[in-house]
Amino acid sequence: MPSLIQSLNSYIRWTKHSRAKLRQYNLSESRVKRVVRHPFRIEKGIAPNTIACLQKAGSKKHPYELWVMYQIKKVENKVSLLTIISAWKYPGTTNPGDPIPIPPEILGEIIEDLNYQDNK
Repeated sequence: MPSLIQSLNSYIRWTKHSRAKLRQYNLSESRVKRVVRHPFRIEKGIAPNTIACLQKAGSKKHPYELWVMYQIKKVENKVSLLTIISAWKYPGTTNPGDPIPIPPEILGEIIEDLNYQDNK
C-alpha cells in the first residue's frame, strides 16, 4: 500500500501560500488531503478555475470549518495534477451558496501565487 500513497503524493503540488497557511492554522498535509478526498460540501473557488471544499470540525458549542482551495490541471497522458492553493479554518459555519469566507488580502496573495506557478 505505501506505493499507492507515494504515487498519489506525486500528483499533488503545494503552493508556497498553502504551506504557509498549514503552519499558520496548525494543519497537516494529511488533514488537508482528507478534506479534499471526503468533502462535506464543494463550492466554486474565488480564484479562476478553482474548487473550494470544506469539512465541518470542532464541537457543537464551538464549530468551525476547514476550507481547502485547489485546482486540477490535466497533464500529458490523461494524468491530473492537483494543486493545493490555500487552506484555512473558518470559525462558525457557512450556508451553502454564500460567498466563500476569505479575507481580501489573502485573495490577493492567492492570485499572485497562481500567476507565479503558471509562469514556471
